[in-house]
Amino acid sequence: MTTTDPVIGVLALQGDVREHLITLDGLGVTARPIRRPGELDAIDGIVLPGGESTTMCRLLDVFELRAPLMKRLGDGLPAFGSCAGMIVLATSILDGRPDQLPLAAIDIVVRRNAFGRQVDSFETDLAVDGIPGEPMRAVFIRAPWVEQVGDAVDVLAQVEEGPAAGRIVAVRQGALLATSFHPEVTGDHRFHQLFVEIVRGNA
Repeated sequence: MTTTDPVIGVLALQGDVREHLITLDGLGVTARPIRRPGELDAIDGIVLPGGESTTMCRLLDVFELRAPLMKRLGDGLPAFGSCAGMIVLATSILDGRPDQLPLAAIDIVVRRNAFGRQVDSFETDLAVDGIPGEPMRAVFIRAPWVEQVGDAVDVLAQVEEGPAAGRIVAVRQGALLATSFHPEVTGDHRFHQLFVEIVRGNA
């Protein structure tokens, strides 16, 4: 593992794993699916993809990944969670199942399915702090939003228009990133590039 060619894992228990792997590969880094605890030792960063957050939280225990992943995150492993991945990285979940336990890596409170059901999915343009250029097209699919952030958390983006205007949809806490939306499905790789730069700077 080097600063020029980091190895980034994608948690491959459920969700849109393939899209993240393809995006990261296109940015010139080594991307690997992660399903076993031992595979965590060989990565410089990890992506938690979109999908179904309750299933992901349960499978973390089934595959005995919860404790080793929490340890690596606690030791400073960079992570990026999109949509369900944001929920899994959060400290607290509103409207989740009582047995749904997140990783408590980012000091945020998230509301699951905050924007509504699948039929309420939508797209909008967002200005994202730390990502230069034109606004980023953001795709929201049964997405959460952030209800509360801790003192160490920076807000990177908020919805700008409509009934959800002002809702927080992207955050950063040190080497940890999370978005309510799915940057892996739009062809705009700037958010992944930001994460790669964080991983390289952390190595």
